[in-house]
Amino acid sequence: MSAPQNDVSDWWTTSIIDMAPGQIRLRGHPIQDLIGSITFPQMIWLMTRGDMPSDGQAQLLESALVAAVDHGPQAPSIAVARMSVTCGLGLNGAMANAVNMLDDVHGGAGEQAVELYNSIANAKNNGTTLQQATAEVIDMWQVSRTPFIPGFGHRFHKPEDPRAPRLLSLVDEAAALGIVDGKFADIGRAVQTLMNERKGRPVPMNIDGATAVIYAELGFTGPLARGLFCLSRSVGALSHAWEQMQQGGRNKGPTPPAYRWTYDGPNPIED
Repeated sequence: MSAPQNDVSDWWTTSIIDMAPGQIRLRGHPIQDLIGSITFPQMIWLMTRGDMPSDGQAQLLESALVAAVDHGPQAPSIAVARMSVTCGLGLNGAMANAVNMLDDVHGGAGEQAVELYNSIANAKNNGTTLQQATAEVIDMWQVSRTPFIPGFGHRFHKPEDPRAPRLLSLVDEAAALGIVDGKFADIGRAVQTLMNERKGRPVPMNIDGATAVIYAELGFTGPLARGLFCLSRSVGALSHAWEQMQQGGRNKGPTPPAYRWTYDGPNPIED
């Protein structure tokens, strides 16, 4: 016996898209009205949030997306995209491999930073000062999660990641115009100050910490912040994979063939 029609139509339920022959509506908007009328960041907002952002909100989102597109072939996600095409994968496979590399350690710090900032905001709401809330949450984070503070510190950019001050200045401008309230920029700077004081040297806010300020200011959740980072970094993965295709090369590994790894296992007993 065939299933009733409503069993089939109710298999998936979505408020994102309504599609029928000759008709496509995204969040209630006919696709033909969106094409040529809104930007890609506005479309991302509409699809993930369900409403249309203001121009200022869309511009701030766009700045975060632009800032995180690439960080060179030493970044594992970019390296694997380039290696993938030398192994015969197409662009889609190379991009998929790159995105799959963006997990908790490489790519997850933005999500974690949004969580950290929100924890500090909640602690401050309980009546403590921003400095007290920051110290308390950092202490708890390092005991219960990891000594590493997400969004701060960088292997290459010392004493400052050039992307962070620019993004924070854009948040300041948006706050002055009433687009955001600026509290997460204050929290990010408070974490920066605390880390500098405790380490006795500059601990730069990195791209994850800076974009997390923007995503938190705009009301994106931590998991969505990671998804947005994946969208952004996909542009870099696409670009590097395409460039590697033009350059050629076969079966390129992470290091040139002449370089060997460190072997610390057993060796045969010599007679």
